[in-house]
Parts: sequence; structure tokens; C-alpha cells
Amino acid sequence: MLSQFASVGLYLVVAVLFASLLVLIPLFLKLGGLVTKKPTAVKNSTFECGMETIGKTLVRFNFRYYFFALLFVIFDVLVLFLYPWAVGLHQSGLFGLMAILVFMFLISIGYLFAWKKKVLEWK
Repeated sequence: MLSQFASVGLYLVVAVLFASLLVLIPLFLKLGGLVTKKPTAVKNSTFECGMETIGKTLVRFNFRYYFFALLFVIFDVLVLFLYPWAVGLHQSGLFGLMAILVFMFLISIGYLFAWKKKVLEWK
């Protein structure tokens, strides 16, 4: 039993060391003088794809886009839950069928709520 936890502990130690090295290596390179910082007007200028920006650099998206994207993610996760259920349909029996019907009912309520709030309309 202890050997199982030892592998997890070793994994955590390696992960912490790797993350700390990713932070410390640039710091040591800067302190050692290998990386210099000489700011110029060209380096501090805003650019996009190597070209000067035209107009505002900050573009604000309509908040409906975020609702639409969130619903897309929710329904993608729905497919992730439905696929294993469909594969094991014969083994789950009546209890599995009832559970998925309750799940689909709750998802349908959320879908109807989004439809009522007109989140799904793109203007």
C-alpha cells in the first residue's frame, strides 16, 4: 500500500521541481547577465502580426457570444455522458434508462430556459 502512495509522492515531487525550474531558470539567466533588457520605442510599441494596428487594439465581444460558447461546451459534455451510457445500455437496465431520462429532462429544462432568454439567437 505504501508503494502506491510513493509513486504518487514521487510524481508530485517531480511536478513541483519542474514547475519551480520553469520559474527559476529565466530568473537565473537574467541575474547572470545572459538575458539583457534594453527597452526601445520599437520594442515597446504595440503590434499585431508584425504590422501596425489600425483602429482600437481592444475589441469587445458581445456578451451573447460567451453564453453561446458556454452552451456549446455544456452540450458537448452532454455527449460525453451519453456515449458511455449508450455503449453500456444492455448492462444498465431499467435503472440506467430512468437515470438518463432524468438527466435529459434536466438538460431540456436548461435548453428551454436558454431559448426563452433568447441566448441562442445570434444578431
